[in-house]
Amino acid sequence: MSKYTDQAKELLEHVGGSENISVVTHCATRMRFVLHDTDKADVTAVEDIDLVKGTFTQAGQFQVIIGNEVASFYNEFTKIAGVGDTSKDEAKQAAKQNMNILQRLVSHLADIFTPIIPALVVGGLILGFRNVIGDIEMLNDGTQTLAESSQFWAGVYSFLWLIGEAIFHFLPVALTWAIARKMGTTQVLGIVLGITLVSPQLLNAYGVAGADSIPVWDFGFAQVDMIGYQAQVIPAILAGFVLSYLEIWLRKIIPQVVSMIFVPFFALVPAVLIAHVVLGPIGWEIGSWISNVVYSGLTSAFGWLFAALFGFAYAPLVITGLHHMTNAIDLQLMSEFDGTNLWPMIALSNIAQGSAVVAMIYLNRKDKKEQQVSVPAAISCYLGVTEPAMFGINLKYLFPFLAAMIGSSIAAVISVGTGVMANSIGVGGIPGILSIQVADMLMFTVSMLVAIVIPFTLTVILARTKMGKDAYERLGK
Repeated sequence: MSKYTDQAKELLEHVGGSENISVVTHCATRMRFVLHDTDKADVTAVEDIDLVKGTFTQAGQFQVIIGNEVASFYNEFTKIAGVGDTSKDEAKQAAKQNMNILQRLVSHLADIFTPIIPALVVGGLILGFRNVIGDIEMLNDGTQTLAESSQFWAGVYSFLWLIGEAIFHFLPVALTWAIARKMGTTQVLGIVLGITLVSPQLLNAYGVAGADSIPVWDFGFAQVDMIGYQAQVIPAILAGFVLSYLEIWLRKIIPQVVSMIFVPFFALVPAVLIAHVVLGPIGWEIGSWISNVVYSGLTSAFGWLFAALFGFAYAPLVITGLHHMTNAIDLQLMSEFDGTNLWPMIALSNIAQGSAVVAMIYLNRKDKKEQQVSVPAAISCYLGVTEPAMFGINLKYLFPFLAAMIGSSIAAVISVGTGVMANSIGVGGIPGILSIQVADMLMFTVSMLVAIVIPFTLTVILARTKMGKDAYERLGK
């Protein structure tokens, strides 16, 4: 008998039994259930289990926070429940049965960007480090940068751009690969398609505006502009889906005996042609329109209002999964304006949620069980991972979640009001300052302090109000 046996039996009972489980899998800290009937899950009873540190429902999955012991607990649970093992991809497919149309669209977007987020974060850190050594005049009485003072640092500055360029300028390659991966089509064709969008023989996207003339492919009866789509998001996404759907359709009509020859050819060649003739120009215009609207809104006289609303609403967007849409907007802003004023607000929201948890650590300092959840949650939140903090602590009590939203809103107004721009997406917490443009680091620091102090203070104050007392009473504390 395992030490997890009794608690596994309790969890099985409170989620409605084996017959109510469609799929169950786990990640680093959570059990992920796709239930036939979510109403049969007794959330209160589940959260009363000693090993459980919280629950939430997201993307069609009922998720139970276990912690670092989740893998061992999962093995015991599946043995008792008699539920077969399954992959995360299968779990996602099953979960989509519980999603509406908007949730499915967001899920598709998340599936595209999630595999490339590690590269984007690395790229953000690299650009941030290049900021420090190449743009901050910290030597010789503030007149010289590290790169200017030393051949070693000049070499590092130049070398790091090799990685930064690979991640951001050649982003379409990653996007078309991710789409092929998601759609279950030939991934190498997705890579090839992406390369054709950023090929060196094309006029670089960053040089189009200042070019005297644009080279063309001349077919006699028509000419096609030879324009690259470096760092462009929407053209790559549109092209990637065209290639995948072409390949899926061709596999249905071409005999399997010759499919290895004809499917790749008749999928890739038309997809590349359509990408450069139709989708590239259209996608560029759509992307420019979106980025201009967002940038103009944030820099207009009413930018403070947009910032206040976004800062307040970003955390609830995370709950719904809609926050995945901001990745595409951030990347589009970076390609159009050499930076993004949206991403700093995201980092500030994460910091605010972490600060509210720190306040709960202070308020519940005698509750050793909760400390096991709240302390790691606060640390991970300050490093950009908000789920343990939001779902394990803040949403459970509600008032710290509200305090964090208010603090995030005020910090966002300061950030946008002072024109803070990030070079790129980065680590969405305190280390995110490395991704901020050098001229804006001071005001981002001020914004971070606001995102730390206000949520902490408000959480402590709200804990003494009726809202806080009701939360403690509801949780039996």
